Amino acid sequence: MVLTVCPNPSIDTYAWLETFKNGEVNRIRKIEEFPGGKGIHVAMALKELGCPVSLMANWAGSNGEWIKSNTRLNGIEMLGPQLKGNTRKCYTFRSKIDNTFNNTELLEPGPKMTDGDWESFLVHFNLALQDCSLVCLSGSWPMGAPEDAYYQLLQLCEKVGKKAILDCSGIQLRNALKGKFFGLHINEVEAETYFGNKKHTEISKLLKNKVSLLALTKGKDGLFLHLDGNFAHANVVLKEVKSTVGSGDCLTAGIAYAIFKGYSLDKIASYGAACGAANCMNEDLGILRREDVQQLLPLVKVVHDD
Repeated sequence: MVLTVCPNPSIDTYAWLETFKNGEVNRIRKIEEFPGGKGIHVAMALKELGCPVSLMANWAGSNGEWIKSNTRLNGIEMLGPQLKGNTRKCYTFRSKIDNTFNNTELLEPGPKMTDGDWESFLVHFNLALQDCSLVCLSGSWPMGAPEDAYYQLLQLCEKVGKKAILDCSGIQLRNALKGKFFGLHINEVEAETYFGNKKHTEISKLLKNKVSLLALTKGKDGLFLHLDGNFAHANVVLKEVKSTVGSGDCLTAGIAYAIFKGYSLDKIASYGAACGAANCMNEDLGILRREDVQQLLPLVKVVHDD
């Protein structure tokens, strides 16, 4: 199966207000809650595609239990240690009439990891590696986690010959790139931040001795995919975009699914682009529908020009 890792899960919450008045009482009109965190989005997308998948995370308190019991995660094997405290909530404030605060985000800190928690996580991870053929590592870590947490996990994957795809930022990404691993997914902002360049050809050259797969996403310009010295650009145009939240995670899931299936470069690129786009076709956060992916796959344009 595919092992997905979400070190810092969340309950992603849409909070609807008419307007927001500073220093006054503001009443939320409606709440919508979704299982959140990049790795959870990847896991849900893989499950929807029909891929056998397990999800490993740091769970804490009643919020962690709410995520694990959510019906959207039915059929996904739940793994990982329990932390003290409570899994975080991440709020996105929405308004149809006041754009001054629409899509403003407010993120809780979540639980804190101790050295003992990290050692427990490593034990769980090593056990989970035995039952998977591909690993997806996505998102941030709780406070207290080692700054090279992903580097350590990736080296464990390399040691036992498991392919791993990483999607993260900050010090975790910088440290991860001190070693070699299978695949990396970054967007154009991260490309500029960490490599000083948005050109996929230049970044591929910089990373040729680090990763076998480089997936660089550029929003409406699509996916630029390098794999073992070969290149494909994939894109599909949507008539309407309802939400882009989680589209990068669904794209990662599409790539992982196609690799798990042993598909060709062009098909890997097509699944990545189709899954990323399918997420944009519905309002729910970080969720795609299999029928949308199947509808989009024939519409994906794949080229091999730079």
